[in-house]
Amino acid sequence: MLSGIFSLRRALLAICSLGLLASCVHKKYDTPITKNTQQPDKVLFDQAMHDIEHGRYEVARISLQTLMNTYESSEYMAKAKLAVADSWFREGGANGLAQAEAEYKDFILFYPAMEESAEAQNRVCEIHYNQMDKSDRDWTQTLRAETECKDLLLQFPNSKFAPQAAQRLRSIQESLAEHEFVVGNFYWKREMNPAAANRLSALVDQFPLYSRADEALFEAGDSYAKMGPRFRKQSGEMFARIVRDYPTTARVDDATKRLQDMELPVPAADGRALARMKYEHENYRRPGMFARTTSWMRSSPDVSRAAKQGSPTMTDPRRTIPASIPVPVNTEASGSEAGGSAVGTTEVTASTPGANSALDTKPDARSAEGSAAAGAQSTATAQAPTQAQAQLPTNRDKELQRLAKERARKQAAIDKKNKKKKGSDETQPAAPAAGAMPNQAPVGTQAAPNQIAQPSVATNPANQTTVAPTNPVGPQ
Repeated sequence: MLSGIFSLRRALLAICSLGLLASCVHKKYDTPITKNTQQPDKVLFDQAMHDIEHGRYEVARISLQTLMNTYESSEYMAKAKLAVADSWFREGGANGLAQAEAEYKDFILFYPAMEESAEAQNRVCEIHYNQMDKSDRDWTQTLRAETECKDLLLQFPNSKFAPQAAQRLRSIQESLAEHEFVVGNFYWKREMNPAAANRLSALVDQFPLYSRADEALFEAGDSYAKMGPRFRKQSGEMFARIVRDYPTTARVDDATKRLQDMELPVPAADGRALARMKYEHENYRRPGMFARTTSWMRSSPDVSRAAKQGSPTMTDPRRTIPASIPVPVNTEASGSEAGGSAVGTTEVTASTPGANSALDTKPDARSAEGSAAAGAQSTATAQAPTQAQAQLPTNRDKELQRLAKERARKQAAIDKKNKKKKGSDETQPAAPAAGAMPNQAPVGTQAAPNQIAQPSVATNPANQTTVAPTNPVGPQ
């Protein structure tokens, strides 16, 4: 029985051996390309992706660089270039992020029509957005992030990354507006009214979605009110904007009261502004207790109050001039009405002077007549300044008042001291001069008639000439 089993196994083994031998001898050679094998460029790309996923960024970049240098017409060329940028982005650090930004910019330059270009631009915006500092610190990265997010919205407005970039831009502008508000509030607290009004009003014009725009407008209106009655119109406009454009904020009641005190009309609330403010209030998410407690440890700004709706500002800020600076006469009306940001004329003309020119009719300033006329005119101007010049406010009004009070106090102390010294001198008798005789009058006082020494007269017998003494005694 056992022998039969062993013989059967031997037979099966022999049959299998013959079958394998026959297959080796008669198998047809097939090229690997006709089979379902991977191409070498795809092998390199897949290996690089595997290395990136496991943190081997340098090895992955070597594989990707080999792919791009060896297979210039590969379908993975663009993906490999984007993967190189992604490897630097994942590696992080100052050097890694700088290299990633450069690679993303190169990808957008070489492949501007691909969908991945919007993704590359979004990554550049994210790089600077994650490096933003608080509003009271260096804002270089904040400005760079704003520029890159604007470029994404302008170049790829229909991209799937556009809504995310718009929200980032609103958060970025919240931080920029907070920086401007801190500076303007500093001026307002120290009663530097022209600087405060200029800074705060320009802030709301540039960033109308700012969460504390009502506070900025109120401080700007208060600064204009302190600058005198000639700025009553600007002050009323600031308070009216609070009631009209920010109807649900805390400063509405204060602005309404100020308008009533100034006897100016109180505008009605704008419907779209009211709907937007309600939406912001309903969608506000207050940071948690842990986030509020550890906020001082983070370097990134707090943008929890950034707007969730509305179009962010896409234009660069304008340079504004304080309203207290007089506008040149030749300034265009449109520029003067736009916050005083216009400039004077730059045209230069030349002409040949005639016989009735100012050089002939007016006296030369170098002559005595011209100098006297110019001096008289400057003296009259200094003594009688115009009303506009006398009423122009400055940023140092409070400081100048303090210095004037201090100067007056010092002068009063000096006058009091001199008066006291003069009174003590009058109560004490004058002491006689050193070396004077008892009957001799002190210097500076008139002597009695019997104490005046009569001058002696010498007579020359030859010609009877009277010679006066050269050293008379007594008052001259």
